[in-house]
Amino acid sequence: MEDRGGIFRGDFGGRCSRPGGLRGGPDAPAPPPPRLPWDFPALLWPRPRNWIARSAPSAGGDNDRAAPAPLGPPRVIINPRGAVPGVGTGGRYRGSLPPPPRVGAMRRTQRRMRLLGLPWALALLVTAASSGPSTEPPDPASIFADLSPAELRAVRAFLMARPELGLSPSRGGPLAKNSLFLAELLPPEKRSALRFLERGGARPRREARVVLFFGAQAEPNVTELAVGPLPRPRSYRALPLAGGRAVPFWARPMTRREYELLHEALAAALAPLEPLLREATGGFGFQNCSGRCLTFSDVAPRGLGPGERRSWLVIQRFVEGFFLHPAGLEVLLEHRDPDPRRWAVRRLWYNGRYFGSVRELAESHARGALPLARLPEPPARRLFSSYEPRGRFPGGGRAEAHGAKVCEPRGRRYRLRGNRLEYGGWSLAFRLRSSAGLQLFDVRFGGQRLAYELSVQEAIAFYGGHSPAAMQTKYMDAGWAMGASSYELASGVDCPETAAFLDAHHLLDADGPVRFPRALCVFELPTGVPLRRHFDSDFQGGFHFYAGLEGRALVLRTTSTVYNYDYIWDFLLYPNGVLETKVHATGYIHATFYTPEGRRYGSRVHSHLLGNVHTHLVHYKVDLDVAGSGNSFETMDIRFENISNPWSAGARVVQPRLHREPRRREREAALPLDRPVPRYLLFSNPRRRNRWGHRRTLRLQLSSHAGPVLPRGCREERGVTWARYHLAVTRRHENEPSSSSIYSQNNPWDPPVTFESFIRDNETIEDQDLVAWVTVGFLHVPHAEDIPNTATPGNAVGFFLRPFNFFNEDPSVASRAPVIVRPLDPPACSRLQIRRWAPASPGPCVPPEPFSYNGTYRPV
Repeated sequence: MEDRGGIFRGDFGGRCSRPGGLRGGPDAPAPPPPRLPWDFPALLWPRPRNWIARSAPSAGGDNDRAAPAPLGPPRVIINPRGAVPGVGTGGRYRGSLPPPPRVGAMRRTQRRMRLLGLPWALALLVTAASSGPSTEPPDPASIFADLSPAELRAVRAFLMARPELGLSPSRGGPLAKNSLFLAELLPPEKRSALRFLERGGARPRREARVVLFFGAQAEPNVTELAVGPLPRPRSYRALPLAGGRAVPFWARPMTRREYELLHEALAAALAPLEPLLREATGGFGFQNCSGRCLTFSDVAPRGLGPGERRSWLVIQRFVEGFFLHPAGLEVLLEHRDPDPRRWAVRRLWYNGRYFGSVRELAESHARGALPLARLPEPPARRLFSSYEPRGRFPGGGRAEAHGAKVCEPRGRRYRLRGNRLEYGGWSLAFRLRSSAGLQLFDVRFGGQRLAYELSVQEAIAFYGGHSPAAMQTKYMDAGWAMGASSYELASGVDCPETAAFLDAHHLLDADGPVRFPRALCVFELPTGVPLRRHFDSDFQGGFHFYAGLEGRALVLRTTSTVYNYDYIWDFLLYPNGVLETKVHATGYIHATFYTPEGRRYGSRVHSHLLGNVHTHLVHYKVDLDVAGSGNSFETMDIRFENISNPWSAGARVVQPRLHREPRRREREAALPLDRPVPRYLLFSNPRRRNRWGHRRTLRLQLSSHAGPVLPRGCREERGVTWARYHLAVTRRHENEPSSSSIYSQNNPWDPPVTFESFIRDNETIEDQDLVAWVTVGFLHVPHAEDIPNTATPGNAVGFFLRPFNFFNEDPSVASRAPVIVRPLDPPACSRLQIRRWAPASPGPCVPPEPFSYNGTYRPV
């Protein structure tokens, strides 16, 4: 094992974070400066809700700072009405004037600004010298591809060189600085993308979406820009947010630097509690702790209303699976001010009691008036929170032997070309957004587009509990960059050994792109159940025929390790034109310190541990194009009718009949989460029909146990108004690209994106370009079997897109994989005709015996 300054490389084959150094005994050497649990070299910030408790000297790192602008008034002032960098609140330029934009670019900008109605149109485009033409990849799917490392570097270099922005490196320095937080692809507008894909139009302009933190000014805020054209950017423009407002600085996502400063402030503030902590935890502490250190996890939202930034921190022993080792202390730390010297502890909770200050708690302990919760010594091996095997399966068995494996006897049957995936009749483009994760584009089957976009929007987990941290926890994971939490997938565990693995690159709270190796995988999966089959009995001990088609699907997978939880995101493509979207929840439960009062909010799962009740909800965007972009939506279920029996006088027949309900406006198509949902959700093209006269239709079928997370009207509920509905169908608009945002977590009370506004105008949705917004989820009451981790069986939700009279027959009839067996001498059935269209599977991964079948059933 090689130690490289906080990175160790072992048999796993990938990089593993080593926060605070490798664990050692009491005589272990002094640890290096603390690192976040996600500390790769130059790494970004995927949701550090926890922090390793050690001294944290300043990281420095100003070597690549942009040339400073002359002293004077701030050059980047974004007012609440949406003025752009370099333009003051009154529209007067505050910095050195950049070269004027080209005439064509300015005309496009003016047209766009007339549509948006913004007052600063003429100042929108900042132009730099062009570095010449670029060569675009030839595959059309590349218009949806994530930004390459070269493009990410080019975007950052361009912005760092703009003097009016005054950007500093992300690493080190104060919070009151201007910095680049996020850069990712800004997808093209649908109209221009379809013009390019379908009619040979011009390739859409390739741009980056950039999030900038402007902290070095009188009114700090967060601003989003579009930067392009790529790969050689030469201009930027402001991206409008809801209402034309800038995002308040206090609502920004957390950064690595803020966590470093938060750790320093916490360790200093809790110094008087060091004797209490060491006595209660068996020698664990914050000061000079070596191998017995404390850490913390933070929860959100960070306050009770707009303008606040104060976080409850759960103190934990830093052992393997520290999420399950709370020490009984929770601390409320105020950290809104950009100057950490003004941060302070406001409240504390210890073992069921509240304290107004650190001093009050320390004095209570010194007087012997504090009931101390002494934690047992963690064992050196087989810790309950670890994956180390312990115990035996009842009844024995070969538990040590490897199980069944996936094989590809004739190689891969799918094709990957950049970000295009093709399998059977399927074709799609995909990307992995840093902000919210997997996103599919241009999803086609048999050459026909079924959906323009299918993407993850948000994942939330809202908790209840007796401790303040538990009752405050309402996680909205896009705010923790769940797309950039896509760590390496293990071959043979996370994906089969036969899978194709793909890297991802993110530029998030970092000073350059970061490579995440093997962040996605693609593999063909035997489903273990036939796609379809039939045994046709002759009811005399024989059969007329047997026929079956093996079940297989292609899986596109990634994961998000968002603090304690691991989400496994899957898109599955079946050969009969069905697409399945699925998410599994696993990882560690979010647990708090056990008190008797806590049983109302969960289960006691260990000696000092409460598993807190919570609800998981996941939101998806499905931009459907069913045989074209002009679609309508209806629901269908059954109603029972009681009619006279037409063939028996005086008798009656009770039977089901179809009940169709066209949903003509957006409000009618919003199906509340607290009511039963109709069982058939149908999206059809009113102008296209199959051979049998039916509208060509896709059915959306939910596989979910979702329920409300909060009563409607609660303050934090405003940040997740999409969670009011199983399904909402809206008319598509370019200015409604997502149902959530990375800012909702820290400002759920007045978020920049409020999904309810999408349906407030109640537009007509008949024969329109429609978007289905789908909510799936489940209630999780943790139990003893969630230790050490929540298991995936029973914790998967999602939905299907199924053809419903879209084709004339099952399109999987084109498969060459069926088996048909017919007896040549019925009813004896001693001679059989076995028909197969696919060659026999060679190789050791299948039994060596040839296929055989009998089909008879005789008395014995």
